[in-house]
Amino acid sequence: MARRKEATPAPAVPAGDRAAKPVRRGGGPGMGIGMAEKSKDFSGSARRLLGRLAPYRLTLGTILVLTIASVTLNVLGPKVLGQAVDKIFAGSVGALLPHGQSKAAVVAALRAHGENTRADMLAGMDVVPGVGINFDTVGRILLTVLALYVCAGVFQVIQARLLNNVVQRSMNTLRKDVEAKINKVPLSYLDGQPRGELLSRVTNDIDNIGQSMQQTLSQLLVNGLTVIGVIVMMFTISWWLTMVAMVAIPVVMVVTGQVMKRSQKLFVAQWGHTGRLNGQIEETFTGHDLVKVFGREREVEAEFDTTNEALADVSWRAQFVSGLVMPIMMFVGNLQYVVVCVLGGLQVANGSMSLGNVTAFVQYSRQFTQPLTQLASMVNLMQSGVASAERVFEVLDAPEQEPEGDAKLPPTRGAVEFDDVGFGYAPDTPLIQELSLRVEPGQTVAIVGPTGAGKTTLVNLLMRFYELDSGRILVDGVDIRTVPRGDLRSRIGMVLQDAWLFHGTIRENIAYGQLNATEDQIRAAARATFVDRFVHSLPEGYDTVIDEEGSGVSAGERQLITIARAFLADPAMLILDEATSSVDTRTEVMLQEAMAALRSDRTSFVIAHRLSTIRDADTILVMEDGRIVEQGDHSELLAAGGAYYRLYMSQFEGAMTEADPNALAPAP
Repeated sequence: MARRKEATPAPAVPAGDRAAKPVRRGGGPGMGIGMAEKSKDFSGSARRLLGRLAPYRLTLGTILVLTIASVTLNVLGPKVLGQAVDKIFAGSVGALLPHGQSKAAVVAALRAHGENTRADMLAGMDVVPGVGINFDTVGRILLTVLALYVCAGVFQVIQARLLNNVVQRSMNTLRKDVEAKINKVPLSYLDGQPRGELLSRVTNDIDNIGQSMQQTLSQLLVNGLTVIGVIVMMFTISWWLTMVAMVAIPVVMVVTGQVMKRSQKLFVAQWGHTGRLNGQIEETFTGHDLVKVFGREREVEAEFDTTNEALADVSWRAQFVSGLVMPIMMFVGNLQYVVVCVLGGLQVANGSMSLGNVTAFVQYSRQFTQPLTQLASMVNLMQSGVASAERVFEVLDAPEQEPEGDAKLPPTRGAVEFDDVGFGYAPDTPLIQELSLRVEPGQTVAIVGPTGAGKTTLVNLLMRFYELDSGRILVDGVDIRTVPRGDLRSRIGMVLQDAWLFHGTIRENIAYGQLNATEDQIRAAARATFVDRFVHSLPEGYDTVIDEEGSGVSAGERQLITIARAFLADPAMLILDEATSSVDTRTEVMLQEAMAALRSDRTSFVIAHRLSTIRDADTILVMEDGRIVEQGDHSELLAAGGAYYRLYMSQFEGAMTEADPNALAPAP
């Protein structure tokens, strides 16, 4: 079965019926400028995003254990290093004191001479007068610190590797879910989405989610645990200095909250503008020839510049506002550092704390503000990632097609019945109303009428590209809504006016109609549809590679390839939607013969604007405004002198007038 073309710049509503459906297009001039939509539910979307990591609970548990171990070893380092500082300082001071005296005697002597500050400092030290630095002890302490940091680094590397694996696997699953979702949503949903915008959600937004999670999850875990560990160690040294240092926490919360409130809506707007810009670029590149033909380069550039400027403006504001967190937090951290150093120095001077403990506390105070600053600086990444997640979740939450039926189609004979069918692309704009039609097996039914009459819609309803508003469609007596869509569509071959090809060889494009086809079957289909005639003129023959736009072959040759694809599929029923519109007159005549053979013993629906191509149809339906206004064969409808007669005369009036001035006499 030939696939319905999706690579068109405009939405996929049938060309003849687009006027009936309001379509949201991407990126007109000035579209969305100044808009800054707010995040619908930041916390809810963040929880949902983290919930996608649930299948990796065991790995996440291992990551948590490794992170705790790494953070614990890191926060123990300054405390142990402070012991080395105490040993060095005590040894340095002890070497200056008289040998053989006790520390108490030295302290008393200092007080007797009025040097109370030096006496208080010496009293708080673990010093032995006359004894210098014990380098063996200091060396063991330093080796212990080195071992702590090495082990912490190893644990952190393993943790980072495991987390990277979890994030990438979860993004892989997310992409699969989005791909599966796109195959489940009704065609009306895809019609209402600018393709570039949808592609942006599937590619750019998911990539942004992965990058955001990769950069923030590890830092959130490490920095969060580091803050807790550092606070515990600081309390073991001095509870009141810890309380002074913790003044930074409410400052961080207030600053971060205010920044998030202002920047989140900017990040949502940023990714919205990115999607609109992608939609404009995709549409312009796809229709590049038309842009050149109509000389609309300046208008396209102006439209691009408008959206691009809007994107640049909102991106700058988002990054600027979120970037305020880092300098503010660095300022707060530096203030705290100065206060701790001054107060700690006073404590050493009065003997309340040892120099090693003050040194350790100063390091902890820096370790305390640094993770807070890093957490605050990740606000922009978190907000950007959650904004992208919301856009992806909107796709995942889109309404799906009606549930599949489980009825089985009998071996298809091709009897088709439209029973009081009603349908409209928009609820308040009905297109087809109370349409009834019966087609016998093997009949060829041609559908004609003016643009917008509902011709393509009729066959799209048969394919279940759209669901009926009322009535039912029966194939061999079975309601198609009770049959799995794949089973129904596998019985129907379809050739569209827009030739859809994928990147691959001509052989592969033809074999798409039957993937297990042999080389002989592929070549037979190519010969029957005259593809073989031009393939041999190509350098690589059937191995010639063409892209999705069919570069390297003409529009008519692309159409022939799609017809060969349908020929190879050998369907039970056939739909031809202007299948010969892109071929020349001579080839069309030959194709009519080939398609006549293809339609043999098959129920066929032929949509045609060129009425000369459907003279041999068993039944011709003339549609206007979603209704069948006439029905019969070619001769009967001409004799009736109605809508079909007027359509026919409008196409052949000039040629017939030149050949025979009496040919336009009214039909009896």
